[in-house]
Amino acid sequence: MRNLTPVELKAHLESAQQPPLLLDVREPWEFEYCRIEGSELIPMGQIPAAAETLDKDRETVVICHHGIRSRQVAYFLDHIGFSNVINLAGGVEAWAQDVEPTMRRY
Repeated sequence: MRNLTPVELKAHLESAQQPPLLLDVREPWEFEYCRIEGSELIPMGQIPAAAETLDKDRETVVICHHGIRSRQVAYFLDHIGFSNVINLAGGVEAWAQDVEPTMRRY
């Protein structure tokens, strides 16, 4: 598992030949309030069941509010055989601060 800062992730997304899965593990109300464009919501509590439906070889960036839940999910995915998992350090809060200052924050 790797960690990327928001600025590093933005650069990575801009240069990626194949777009990664942006996996947001927050709750639905959080996702509705603000999100990184292109991200898909699977709340943390649903990850064990949903993991079977995800491509273990696809680059997957795990996102939450501050980077704590996403780190836990990233470790879990790594543990069950996902080969290319990235945690967004600082979560959407840091993304809003460093990359997208017009994003709503909570």
